[in-house]
Amino acid sequence: MNKFMKVAIDEAFKGMRADDGGPFGAVVVKDGEIIAVGHNHVVESNDPTAHAEIVAIRKATKLLGRFDLSDCEIYSSCEPCPMCFAAIHWAKMKTLYVGASRYDAADIGFDDQYIYDVIQGKATKEQVGIVHIDHDECLAPFKEWSKKNDKVEY
Repeated sequence: MNKFMKVAIDEAFKGMRADDGGPFGAVVVKDGEIIAVGHNHVVESNDPTAHAEIVAIRKATKLLGRFDLSDCEIYSSCEPCPMCFAAIHWAKMKTLYVGASRYDAADIGFDDQYIYDVIQGKATKEQVGIVHIDHDECLAPFKEWSKKNDKVEY
């Protein structure tokens, strides 16, 4: 068994048994060393974004003092949900190691299919209504950003 995935699985058990949230764990590794570990904290923190991968990424970026984790890889005990998958991309990680699949997660009540359907434009019902307002006013920060000489690109 992969030693980093073993840590992710152990973290999933830890969080689940503490009633912090669902049975998910993640590990961020840099140069063959674990730099951050996370498990699901959704229930414990009342934060719907506190998934294992997000928790581990937040710890890693804080420890390294940067948002770019392109020199790191992540091990996830389960295929990440769309939010976590996007976060892995935003962190610029190059490799994701996955244990269980999203279908395995769906079998125990963690089904993200609706979100996939929304992303792909296949959803037959609308959970979140989108109302576009104040477009011109909302462009003002964009216009200032585009002129900003000392911006940090990411």
